Amino acid sequence: MLRSRITPVLLIHKNGLVKTVKFKDPKYVGDPLNAVRIFNEKEVDELIVIDIDRSSQGLTPDFTLIEKMASECRMPLCYGGGIKTPEEALKLVNLGVEKVAMSSALVDQPNLAKEMADAVGQQSVVAVLDIKKSGWNKKYRLFTNNGKNEIKSDPFDLALELQSIGVGEIVVNSIDNDGTMTGYDMKLNEKMRDLLDLPITFLGGAGNLNDIRQLIDVFGPVGAAAGSLFVFKGKYRAVLINYPGEKDKYALYNQSAE
Repeated sequence: MLRSRITPVLLIHKNGLVKTVKFKDPKYVGDPLNAVRIFNEKEVDELIVIDIDRSSQGLTPDFTLIEKMASECRMPLCYGGGIKTPEEALKLVNLGVEKVAMSSALVDQPNLAKEMADAVGQQSVVAVLDIKKSGWNKKYRLFTNNGKNEIKSDPFDLALELQSIGVGEIVVNSIDNDGTMTGYDMKLNEKMRDLLDLPITFLGGAGNLNDIRQLIDVFGPVGAAAGSLFVFKGKYRAVLINYPGEKDKYALYNQSAE
């Protein structure tokens, strides 16, 4: 039986762990390897790590850092940042990464999804769609390069295309809600959930466990991802790596079945 996944998301910037608000003003929050070790102890469902420098600066993945993280990681690891070729994806999987996440590479070349799937398996190919409201009519638009480049492609049309080509999962990331801790963009998430049949992870805005509970209650088994929620504590955002305990996780997993 499928169940929801509660997934911390770590952002890497200049080899450090940071957190952004609406993709801006990265705040340093610690050492990524130390965060992985803490999440190991907390037995998280899976971990997403995104190096926000790689694609925006035209760099390839930092395989040395990723190897260190993968060797420490005792939970499934999804990595994104600078992946452009099936060869790079395969190298990452051979280092211990379970899923490879791509954004701008798939936006520029959607057919790359099939090549990636052929190289590492469809279940290991993740498309990250960074979306925010834009223009006078506040229409949902797709962005790449840390929210700097607006893309003409409709995000919903692209999601359907990537599903048909062969991605195994789509991460729907709300730029408007990123780091705000005010809750998920439920309207955006509903449109994607109604449209797609493949696994979806929703990211952007979770500020407490009730936000995750609402997401699972409305959409059933999904990926509930968060950044700030799992690296900050309290209204002053003191840095504290945290994750729900077994009792809270059980309640969240079974929310949609109640």
